Amino acid sequence: MSIWKTLRITFSLRNTYRVNSILHALKQIPLVGRVLPETLYQERGLKILANVISALWELTTALLGKGLYFLILLAAAAFYPSPDRQGMFLYLMVICTLIGGFVNTYMFNPTKDKYYALILLRMEAKSYTLVNYGYAVGKLFAAYVLFGLALGGIPGLPVWQRLLLPFFAAGVKLFAAAYMIRDYEKRGKTPNENKVGALYWIALGLGLSAAFGLPLLEIFWPETVSLIMMGICILAGAASLRKILAFSSYRELYQELFADWMDQMDKRGGKGMAAAARKQSEKAISADTTITSSRKGFEYLNELFIRRHQRILWKASEKIAVVCLFLVMAAWLAIQLYPKAGEVVNELTLQFLPYFVFIMYAINRGTGFTQALFINCDNSLLTYAFYKKPGEILKLFRIRLREIIKINLLPAVVIGGGLAFLLFASGGTDNPVNYAVIVVSVLCMSVFFSVHYLMIYYLLQPYTVGAELKSGTYKIVTSVTYVVCYLMMRVQMPTLVFGVTAIVFCAAYSVIACAAVYRLAPKTFKLRL
Repeated sequence: MSIWKTLRITFSLRNTYRVNSILHALKQIPLVGRVLPETLYQERGLKILANVISALWELTTALLGKGLYFLILLAAAAFYPSPDRQGMFLYLMVICTLIGGFVNTYMFNPTKDKYYALILLRMEAKSYTLVNYGYAVGKLFAAYVLFGLALGGIPGLPVWQRLLLPFFAAGVKLFAAAYMIRDYEKRGKTPNENKVGALYWIALGLGLSAAFGLPLLEIFWPETVSLIMMGICILAGAASLRKILAFSSYRELYQELFADWMDQMDKRGGKGMAAAARKQSEKAISADTTITSSRKGFEYLNELFIRRHQRILWKASEKIAVVCLFLVMAAWLAIQLYPKAGEVVNELTLQFLPYFVFIMYAINRGTGFTQALFINCDNSLLTYAFYKKPGEILKLFRIRLREIIKINLLPAVVIGGGLAFLLFASGGTDNPVNYAVIVVSVLCMSVFFSVHYLMIYYLLQPYTVGAELKSGTYKIVTSVTYVVCYLMMRVQMPTLVFGVTAIVFCAAYSVIACAAVYRLAPKTFKLRL
């Protein structure tokens, strides 16, 4: 099959899936869904609109992400105390691009369009993989050329270094893919960037700490080292091309990668899909049959759920808390060893509390909690009428809210207490109230996200009986939540002002959420087909 034919079929499959997803999402939006015709998928005008949206999405994903990436690195390079902006930018670029090369592989990301093409349509695996991987690396190369030339002059990079960036990024991607292929041949373990182990997260944490933590102490390698490493990655990428082109077992690799999806698709109908989804989550559920509870009613149901899901709820929260405690101790040690680090930490604590809105958003367990609730509890209980009565809904909502707040508060206590401790250790503050405000505001941020995600779960219930997330409104709300939290990192506000505002907002939002769930959830908290 020719390259162009493969690309044409690939884009056709991807676009069809996106268009249908967009049309389905429009149908799920309140008010909008009511005015749309039942023959929505047959409407030519709406299909054209969805195609335009799909094309814009392809362009946006190709450029927007890398544009934000460059801007973040530029902002970070300008933030650090070192006057060597050029060397700092290249240092950050090298480490973050190396991390990104293994985190986002393109080739080993099991997306639905790959499943449709390779498993359902039985396209020639090697041709499809190489063409699509080449297209992904080509998009990356073009984005680095564009933003490298447009923004690379800000830190003072000469033109030849800006032109080196796209070759470096492409080289990292090629090397990462070849490394994973060799690892697959050696160990027989299928690489899957969506299923990673503890060593992966440890390496990722160490890499990000080296990238953004060491420069606070004015520790980073010089520009020459960055350029040498970029050159090595370019050569390694060129050498990796041979391995990627010679590998002949792409079919076997993807069959293993999509094994779970194949089991799911073999079971037709909603009940089969739901059973497959539950099977996928069994690894995270305790198989201990002695787990029980002495409580009654919804409290009994909730306690059994929490105890059986310790691994994905409390265990994950405990790990996050340990990592946060380690970072606090590392910052305290840096303050003791390097007096300049104390000045930076003190300023960060007193002026950049809004940054922690995004941090608390990132570590919140709300989405994992609600997904587990649906798959292993509500998916079955929503078939009973008593489960959807206003009083019963609000009662269970409060019980679940109490539990998710407790789970999320563990790392929040470490972060809030750690920030207050670091503020004291780095020179303190003239207003002692700041210590209390820091602790309480961080706890309130944690409570807010717990309330927020549980509320939108009850008001929008985004999952189908097959445990697929299909609500367009839910996706819009979660996307807006991400954007707002991300933008909060650009806010600089005194700790006292922002902290008090966060506390008041959290309290008001919690009251509104309970009222909204009581009034609206009996109509919205239901099974989707």
